[in-house]
Amino acid sequence: MTSTTTNTGAGTAHSARPPALRRTLTTGRIVFLVVAAAAPMSGVVGSVPLAYALGNGPGVPATFVLAGLTLLCFSVGYAAMSRHVVSTGGFYTYIGQGLGRPLAVASGLTAVLAYTATAAGVAGAFGYFAELTAASHGLTLPWQAATGTALAVTALMGYRQIDLSARLLAVLTLAEMAILLALTLAIGVREGPAAFPAASFTPHTVLTPTLGVALMFALISYVGFEAAAQYGEESRHPTRSVPVATYTSVILITAFFALTSWAGVGAAGPDRLTATHQLGDFFFRLGDTYLGPAATTAMQVLLCTSLFGALLGLHTTADRYLYVLGRERILPAPLAAIHPRHHSPHRASAALTAVTTLICAGFALAGAHPYTTLATTMLALGTVGIVALQTAVALAVIGFFRTRPDRHWWRTLTAPLLAATALTTALTLLLSNFPLITGTTSPWINRLPWLLAATALAGLCHAAWIRHRDPARYTTLAKPSATP
Repeated sequence: MTSTTTNTGAGTAHSARPPALRRTLTTGRIVFLVVAAAAPMSGVVGSVPLAYALGNGPGVPATFVLAGLTLLCFSVGYAAMSRHVVSTGGFYTYIGQGLGRPLAVASGLTAVLAYTATAAGVAGAFGYFAELTAASHGLTLPWQAATGTALAVTALMGYRQIDLSARLLAVLTLAEMAILLALTLAIGVREGPAAFPAASFTPHTVLTPTLGVALMFALISYVGFEAAAQYGEESRHPTRSVPVATYTSVILITAFFALTSWAGVGAAGPDRLTATHQLGDFFFRLGDTYLGPAATTAMQVLLCTSLFGALLGLHTTADRYLYVLGRERILPAPLAAIHPRHHSPHRASAALTAVTTLICAGFALAGAHPYTTLATTMLALGTVGIVALQTAVALAVIGFFRTRPDRHWWRTLTAPLLAATALTTALTLLLSNFPLITGTTSPWINRLPWLLAATALAGLCHAAWIRHRDPARYTTLAKPSATP
């Protein structure tokens, strides 16, 4: 495949070189794109209280450390492979290089479904919390209008050059992290050593029968960190930026969630966490107590901007999967078009916006609740898909390095194997507790993970069809699209 067809998915060897994704991203910008997708504020407000109440209570801070160590093991192999494989295809390309082209096509389509569902869920959550925030100030803002506005702004940002999104996300992410760190500091100053009780890290507190549930909520808070490799083609120094950004993102997210949740334990008291009924209001109440009502209002607004940042980060991830699958004609080739001035995958972005809007509109027309139905259902579906893909990538690292002379006992075997084992356990927990995450007993909703399985099966069949009908094109699938 020539560079012309690689960039457009439909060009010829004799045509002029078309626009390509531009290398404008620094390591720092990739970190902000990744951390924003993990949405620190919404993770703290949404996932941490649930982990307290349904998981191991005061052991949640240590659970975040365990989750971080698991994903650091994943990152070791992921980073090692990123030094050899540079592609916007992300999981699709990595799995293709390590486990073969049929699984690559299956994973690419699964990734599109998982990230699109997650983006739709975040859009619904944004609408819900924007409506609540507006109502608390005497304003009327229907969630449908708020979600529609967020999707419109996301579409505009997706149409433009990616470094514009990175700069906006940097501002939003720094603001939400700053106020939560201020809350943590205020708790520490007022409570002294009691703000960070040692009991949170004792085996008796951490290793309870509900550790698995807490670990499940902790891993949900990391969704999006794995996207660093997708920005390789848009990075100035991909073999350095992608590994550094991956490690930095995992360490930042782990330290942030562990420290903030630890301060929450100290503020509430370790003995009262497992019985908390505040859930979504838990950290807002702490804001009232330790920082004052003005800070709580700021936290509510930053929760909305956090969700918007997550929406934009997830949209950017999903549209690049559409772009690559279009470039390799697994999906329609027009999705691979690059804007001549902004150098963005604008058609893939527009298609993704249309699908996300249709999902949200469908739930709205059905009269579904934007948070307890739309958000929880789509986020649960997306999380299952992403954790499954992470597990496959951990195994792909082992496959990729199996016969290479630069294989290493820790980086390319032991660490990925540990990660695959832990992620398989997490995937089992997610599937067995799917009704707990969605918050419904509806059999239709709780059968949604089968949609991921059907999508993967369709990908396997499509790969077999391509191999039969066009063997030459089949050999070009899931190859690195840029040289390290």
